[in-house]
Amino acid sequence: MELKTKINAEDGKQELVITRDFDLPLELLFRAYVEPEIVEQWMGTKVLKLESKKHGSYQFETTDPRGNKYGFSGTIHDLIPNRKITRTFEMEGTPYGVQLEVYEFEQLTEDTSKLTMHVIYESVAQRDQVLKLPFAQGINMAHNRIQDIIGKMK
Repeated sequence: MELKTKINAEDGKQELVITRDFDLPLELLFRAYVEPEIVEQWMGTKVLKLESKKHGSYQFETTDPRGNKYGFSGTIHDLIPNRKITRTFEMEGTPYGVQLEVYEFEQLTEDTSKLTMHVIYESVAQRDQVLKLPFAQGINMAHNRIQDIIGKMK
């Protein structure tokens, strides 16, 4: 099965560029990233805090099948409605460190939109470690859930 979410990882660089076209209007796609109730649905996680504004912050918690809890959080450095979110991301208890994420939202047609995620890691080695995980499948599944959940809101 072809993954609809595309990941571009150039050798020797500490970044990823992730793109996905959605059959969703731009405003609905953007809501999937800024409204706690929607984030909880597609991420399958608990939103402890989500301040969707410039200089806001967020804190999420997820539980694995054995009941272990994992937290991740960050700061929202910039937020331009329906256009762009710039934030940091850190997963507690992992060796991956803090990453910078820039999400750009683009309207393609009245009913379709595109998400481009530019993710910058602390090092090339750190980025390569993440790519050894089932990262591509995981982000594709998350984007599929956004399409399914938000698609029902159209």
